[in-house]
Amino acid sequence: MGSECTWASFLPTGLGCCSRSTRNSKMVSSPVVTKMQAIMQKEMVREFLAEFMSTYVMMVFGLGSVAHMVLGEKFGSYLSVNLGFGFGVTMGVHMAGNISGAHMNAALTFTNCTLGRMSWKKFPVYILGQFLGSFLASATIYCLFYSAIIQFSGGHLTVTGPTATAGIFATYLPEHMTLWRGFLDEVIVTGILQLCLFAITDKKNNPALQGTQALVIGILIVVIGLSLGMNTGYAMNPSRDLPPRFFTFIAGWGIQVFRARDWWWVPVVAPLLGAYLGAIVYLVFIGSSIPRRPQILENSMNYEDRRIPVLPKTMSNPPTTLTPVSVSPANRPSVQTVPPLSDSIHLEHF
Repeated sequence: MGSECTWASFLPTGLGCCSRSTRNSKMVSSPVVTKMQAIMQKEMVREFLAEFMSTYVMMVFGLGSVAHMVLGEKFGSYLSVNLGFGFGVTMGVHMAGNISGAHMNAALTFTNCTLGRMSWKKFPVYILGQFLGSFLASATIYCLFYSAIIQFSGGHLTVTGPTATAGIFATYLPEHMTLWRGFLDEVIVTGILQLCLFAITDKKNNPALQGTQALVIGILIVVIGLSLGMNTGYAMNPSRDLPPRFFTFIAGWGIQVFRARDWWWVPVVAPLLGAYLGAIVYLVFIGSSIPRRPQILENSMNYEDRRIPVLPKTMSNPPTTLTPVSVSPANRPSVQTVPPLSDSIHLEHF
């Protein structure tokens, strides 16, 4: 019986043990939480998470709109794709604009590094965040639309053909385009994107109003898609194209996602070149020609006082200030006449 214990005797002891373990867990968890908070406050960690989340949001909205267009003709159109990507960018800028700048685009990050606007040490941090966010967004869309994808394709995940579904995730060159025309198209379109982004955010020129930059950038994406998106799908972004392509490779579409018309490398290389050229064009043709505002004098009265001519040093009797009740005219000192401004200008001090 000594080894036995009743519920009555066990319950207080158990509760006491639980309370002690709870206190111990709190004591253990507090340093862990503090350490985690310290890590989360580090600049590069915050920027990594900002790029990850903003890219994820942008890609979920964008790829979801493409899925609607491909899988359900009644639920999507080319206009809805542009709106999905455009306002996806807007939401991403709202989410991370004041933390990392909300690049969401490896080409923009590359350009900022080459121009010295950010350190190259941050380049892999930004790219990793963007790629992981884009990859996870692709997995999310695949899970959400899996049944529709299987039904539309008949269970065969193909890259080309009437039931191709790989285009939901990455861009592919259409039949009317050649490889190098597609390369040039991506260079020009990405250059226009970077050119306009500099104009929207240049505080020395005529930027978008404070608080409206995200919306204006989203509208820019919509306009580019509506006017220049037909040829290549306006990837303009390695972070938008390469991670989803790699996801489709491992999700069942196979190696054909990289072999189809040898296109896979163009949305990676061409945007880097295009964004850099667009930035250079803006800085040379627009940024260098912005007129400087004239400096405003702090005290214009002092400036006017300094314009009063100074008497020549050869004058022995400087002028005396007279009042209406001064000495008689006979006893008044002679007053020297101030020489004309043209004669004393060389003695002025401004």
